[in-house]
Amino acid sequence: MVLFKNFKNIFSISELRRKILYTLGVLVVYRLGSFIPVIGVNLFLLRDYMERASGVGGLLGYLDIFSGGSLRQCTLFALGISPYITASIMMQLLSMIIPSLEQLAKEGDYGRRIINQYTRYLTLGLSVFYSLTYAALLESQGLVLTPGLGFKLTFVVSLTVGALFVMWLGEQLSLYGIGVNGSSLIIFAGIVARLPKDIAQTGRLVSIGTVDPVIAISLLVIFILVTACIIFLERGERKIPVQYARRVVGHRMYGGQSAYIPFKINTAGIMPVIFAGSILHVPQYLIYILAGRFDFFKKISHIFTYSGFVYSMLDFCLIIFFSFFYTALMYNPTELADNIKKSGGFIPGLRPGKKTAQFFDYILTRIGLVGAVYLGLLAVLPNIVYRFAQVPFSLGGTSMLIMVGVALETSAQIDSYLIDHRYEGFLSSGRVKGRSAR
Repeated sequence: MVLFKNFKNIFSISELRRKILYTLGVLVVYRLGSFIPVIGVNLFLLRDYMERASGVGGLLGYLDIFSGGSLRQCTLFALGISPYITASIMMQLLSMIIPSLEQLAKEGDYGRRIINQYTRYLTLGLSVFYSLTYAALLESQGLVLTPGLGFKLTFVVSLTVGALFVMWLGEQLSLYGIGVNGSSLIIFAGIVARLPKDIAQTGRLVSIGTVDPVIAISLLVIFILVTACIIFLERGERKIPVQYARRVVGHRMYGGQSAYIPFKINTAGIMPVIFAGSILHVPQYLIYILAGRFDFFKKISHIFTYSGFVYSMLDFCLIIFFSFFYTALMYNPTELADNIKKSGGFIPGLRPGKKTAQFFDYILTRIGLVGAVYLGLLAVLPNIVYRFAQVPFSLGGTSMLIMVGVALETSAQIDSYLIDHRYEGFLSSGRVKGRSAR
């Protein structure tokens, strides 16, 4: 009853209700676009080809998860949000290498607007590249009704416009929707859209004896355990106590209170997982295309499957790298220490200023390492288990991390709205035991 009461409270706040309805509306538009096929493709032959080529460990099956089945049906949104995410990663890395971009990144809102514009241009280029390679693949496999320049032009324009529209939907979700990141919500919607079909397919294979019921039950147990582990670690945090000195202003006394700074175990969230997957998509996509023409790349494509050892190790290393990279973007130990010093606060046992900044850097490094290893293991281990168990679907650790992570971030934002308006939290009691120092 309490849960239903809290759910009712969500729609009692006009701003929160508007954000949730807007988010649902955008996701409905995204899913509708995932059912509009591109002109010129033989969908019946494509469906058969995808069944053969996108099994567990196949690139097309993995990419099809994040597009919510759009790649399998060759729809307008077949590319999904992948070009935009890859472009964002490339721009963030270039901002650390190229001095002019680094200077733009430090110029506040103006610099961010310029970099965002460059990211959109790069998204356009990547969308054209992805759609061209996809068109070449379809023609090489005889899946096109009328091959030629006319088909390529129509196909590339359709998929590129679709990718840019999905990018715009993600930006609108970030601005006006619920949740922290609109791109993550779109990926979340694509993954969740495949779950009912995968569950039904597994049940059908169990009923006809293709899949052992013990394996199916074991996978369900693994899924529940991994989900519980993700929730437990995502909510874990290290609280750093901060003491504020007493100050007298006029006839009033301020300060003299204790607070804390919460550092989550996973300070970077789910973005390192998304970043690592997007980076690995590019070489994997190229290898897959070249494998159709060269025997050498065909051998590499068998090794570089997404649930294989090579891909898993690269994914693990990239997740660790992007975890530290994203944490460095979110937290600046020196700036955090200066803000505490300016507000009259200090950490017990440490001198304000440089010593406090060094302590923050030490804590973030230790916590960041634990969080990075946790993300890497959760992304890799389920893939290996599913590989040996011969599961009839491609839902792996990366997909589970994105699903649970986005759900937790969205519920946390809903909680903050409810608590701010003196309601109980949607998934918590709503009672705050102290103040957080930001």
